Amino acid sequence: MSVETEEKHRTIFLVEDNKADIRLIQEAFKNSQVPHEVVTVRDGMDAMAYLRQEGDYTHAPRPDLILLDLNLPRKDGREVLAEIKADPVLKRIPVVVLTTSRNEDDIFHSYDLHVNCYITKSRNLTQLFQIVKGIEEFWLSTVTLPPE
Repeated sequence: MSVETEEKHRTIFLVEDNKADIRLIQEAFKNSQVPHEVVTVRDGMDAMAYLRQEGDYTHAPRPDLILLDLNLPRKDGREVLAEIKADPVLKRIPVVVLTTSRNEDDIFHSYDLHVNCYITKSRNLTQLFQIVKGIEEFWLSTVTLPPE
């Protein structure tokens, strides 16, 4: 009798332009109990190329979770979110907006675009690590994500 004990390796797709935030979020995920890889791009154009497996990203794995900043160069995070949720292939990938914006228009607009969760990033390191831990526990351990 065989019991499957191996957890699925998760791909977390971080779309963030700020190098310091990338480093902190990657550091926060290092303590994760869930086998994972954090893949990062720094603008909206690369985000869509990765998700559509175009150009340099032809063999990119489909992410299990997208962490999306709103204020991105080349293509805004709001545009990226709209394209993801309008695409029948991509729309089931959970998207967590992780941004410094507390603007109510951004919050309403993100939910109008069917974001799965909107979180305001903290500049406090301890709080940021708690936020990432909460994301990990909920999105990678608790919820059942759709198969590819």
